[in-house]
Amino acid sequence: MTASSRLLAWLLLPLFALSSSSLLADSVDGAPQALHLLDYISADYPPTVAAGKVIDDGEYREQLEFTQVLQGLITALPAKPEKAALEQGVESLHAAISAKQEGADVARQARQLGAKLAVAYEVSQAPIITPDPTRGAPLYAQNCSVCHGDTGAGDGPAGVGLTPAPANLRDAARMDHLSLYAIYSTLGQGVEGTDMPAFADQLDDRQRWDLATYIAGFSADAAAAKSDKVYNIADLARQTPAEVQTVEGAQVAATFRAQRAQPPQVKRGPAQLLDYTAATLDKSLAAYRAGEHDQAYDLSVAAYLEGFELVESSLDNVDANVRKDTEKSLMAYRQSLQDGLPIEQAEQRLDAAKAKLKESAGLLGSDGLSWSLSYISGLLILLREGLEAILVLAAILAFLRNTGQQSAVRSVNVGWGLALLAGLGTWALAAYVIDVSGSQRELLEGATALFASVMVLWLGVWMHDRRHAAAWQDYIKSSLVGGGGRFGFAILAFFSVYRELFEVILFYETLWLQAGPAGHDAVLAGGATALVLLIGLAWVILRGSAKLPLTLFFSINAALLCALSVVFAGHGVKALQEAGIFGTRPVAFFEFDWLGIHADAYSLTAQAVAILAIIVLYGRSWVAEKRRASAA
Repeated sequence: MTASSRLLAWLLLPLFALSSSSLLADSVDGAPQALHLLDYISADYPPTVAAGKVIDDGEYREQLEFTQVLQGLITALPAKPEKAALEQGVESLHAAISAKQEGADVARQARQLGAKLAVAYEVSQAPIITPDPTRGAPLYAQNCSVCHGDTGAGDGPAGVGLTPAPANLRDAARMDHLSLYAIYSTLGQGVEGTDMPAFADQLDDRQRWDLATYIAGFSADAAAAKSDKVYNIADLARQTPAEVQTVEGAQVAATFRAQRAQPPQVKRGPAQLLDYTAATLDKSLAAYRAGEHDQAYDLSVAAYLEGFELVESSLDNVDANVRKDTEKSLMAYRQSLQDGLPIEQAEQRLDAAKAKLKESAGLLGSDGLSWSLSYISGLLILLREGLEAILVLAAILAFLRNTGQQSAVRSVNVGWGLALLAGLGTWALAAYVIDVSGSQRELLEGATALFASVMVLWLGVWMHDRRHAAAWQDYIKSSLVGGGGRFGFAILAFFSVYRELFEVILFYETLWLQAGPAGHDAVLAGGATALVLLIGLAWVILRGSAKLPLTLFFSINAALLCALSVVFAGHGVKALQEAGIFGTRPVAFFEFDWLGIHADAYSLTAQAVAILAIIVLYGRSWVAEKRRASAA
């Protein structure tokens, strides 16, 4: 097999031979594999035969072998009215290859058979969310460039000496016979017998579509995308440039080639995101049925993080109870997979979750957010996420200014200033250099929230211990001004801002797409209003604290920070649960999201531990104070 023919994945023959017929009979997993082989045949058979003569004997024999494997896959599929016609179609394809018919005729026959197979067994050949090649660029750099080279020419440093050599992704003649779906399928299944791995476990469905569009761009002229003719995403995913050129000519094919590499970005409304969630949950259940429990769980996590979570803020502003119920139903389904419940129970929980998703979609609508909802969402996202950070910062700055520690104030300002830069830098890195998945985003949020919980608890107890100390000012001069305390305050300021900022940016990015051009002004207005409110809140705290007696000021600040420690603990555990790090255990308890209180055993346990730590530390302080009083 030539190097250029290795782009489209083919599955090793023994792998198919060892596949269980009973497993395939109980599922439609064989349909995507069969479609994958048909794509391979349609792209790689034409160069093997010319004028009834075999040009590449090894490649030609592989085509015959693959049709035999294809027959086995089709035979093992569940019974359907269309199955007999598909079996006959495979036999005709095998006969055509055996007769050394012209490549264009065989390719057309394979493509037509693939279209019938996809319809009969409901194999989706188009993405739910419009792919974005800018998201695919960092994925290519991470996973593909080392072998295929930075420009896709197959000249990467790790590809030297490989047999066969990495495919040249800039080979227009080859790429024109591949659909976008075929590239996506190759990324998921890999190329058995070569060093091209399967990325289904490393990249989720949406990431593979993004990467496929980026790869398609290597053989496209971006300037040709500008045309009166605009293809929809389904046609861009299913058709090949060669098919378009046969029907509509070379110029239109150039437009098609360019548009599939840069699909027209439609408004990513709530309905599209919720459809993605529902479709990915269906894939999760299919994997669970097939015994792939780990894959099923991973898909359930991706369904939540890459779909529903992105509309949570908007839904919260319409009906918070529906948002909570939908989230609980999604977590309940995920937990059923983790607990290994019978398929029937998992399916019942999935049906309940999909019903809630449908209710959520009905509330949000399919055409994007209204002006008022865009404004309210823009307001509450920043206000909600920024409130905790501003309370911590204001408390620290008020304390330092009231005690005349201006040098420490500068350290805190440096801390939150660096957090702003780090948050914006992380967003830029995620957008243009590496791809940060929803799971990684929640993991980052959870870890920083738990760290912040420990830090604010330390600061709260520190303030409480010194509210009556006669030598508190000497301690500040010897320790705080000396550097150690200032560094601790700066670190706390950094994490208090950083943990919120990156999430705010991601939520605004999603809100921007949901609102569409008509709602962009509303989003900006909402964010500006929230910023004014947060600045006003900080001013009130700083202004009001200056008038409080020092002992009362210390006590209020200590209580506030210890309360925030409990809140952060609840938020941190919930974020880790959403990331799929561990499961959920719902309990009968009230919920208050703003205080981090969730009706879940893990989250409540973390908050109970935080409260116990506060009691122990404050108890220690009380005992020490009594001893000092007795000694005096």
